[in-house]
Amino acid sequence: MFKVTPNPPGTEDASPDTSIDPQKLHEAADRALDEYINLTARINATVRKPSTMFVIAPGIDTERLLAHACESLASARVVADDFADCLKGSQRNTMLAISQMIMLDELAVNRALENIDPQG
Repeated sequence: MFKVTPNPPGTEDASPDTSIDPQKLHEAADRALDEYINLTARINATVRKPSTMFVIAPGIDTERLLAHACESLASARVVADDFADCLKGSQRNTMLAISQMIMLDELAVNRALENIDPQG
């Protein structure tokens, strides 16, 4: 069996490109890193302004908001469970995991509703 090696015997070592000035290469790398780091800082410093395309009426009370969220989560869980039935293997497992996360969120919202109105 023939084994391929990076520098087989009998060949000259590949020499680095001597036309590139190491100082200029270092400066270019620094500029690229500075741009990347500054980009991340700029993104993190940007004030997030939520879209006003879909707005919930300001007068809606917390209990009604939580009740709606609970119903939406229940519907999402049913959709995820139904979709999981159509899948096989790891994709099915992933969808079932998503369904379980939705169910856990639904339980949390239900508990919040109970905390708001314990008699309800």
